[in-house]
Amino acid sequence: MQKRIDISGLQTKAIEAMMGLENYVSGSELPATLKELIKLRASMINNCAYCIQMHTPVAQQSGITVQRLMALAAWQESPLFSDVECAVLAMTDEMTLIADQGLPEATYNRCIELLGETATAQCMMQIVTINAWNRIAISTKMEHAS
Repeated sequence: MQKRIDISGLQTKAIEAMMGLENYVSGSELPATLKELIKLRASMINNCAYCIQMHTPVAQQSGITVQRLMALAAWQESPLFSDVECAVLAMTDEMTLIADQGLPEATYNRCIELLGETATAQCMMQIVTINAWNRIAISTKMEHAS
């Protein structure tokens, strides 16, 4: 693989700003398992190997089983995810693929119903943040050390 620019070395203020966003979502009141499901699902959709490799062990440490990690690729067909997780995964899919149909009212309303406005907003920001990290990692061809 051809070496590409190191944004963290060239654009330190931009990465500091991204880290501010990362610190915000990391400190949100969402359960760690929900945060990791969002990160992994968006990274799967975006084909971001770097982020998948980074977040898989973290997801396991947060209590997500290997079976659920494997089922995440087909979450819509799996009985292993709660109603809240399914609503958030639907929002993750739709926001990650935002150009396809936007965020449909049904998905948005389901998240508000199950999570409330604050947690829905926190989920949205988690989705936005991981998508930004995916785009940095993919376009600079970052490789995970493991």
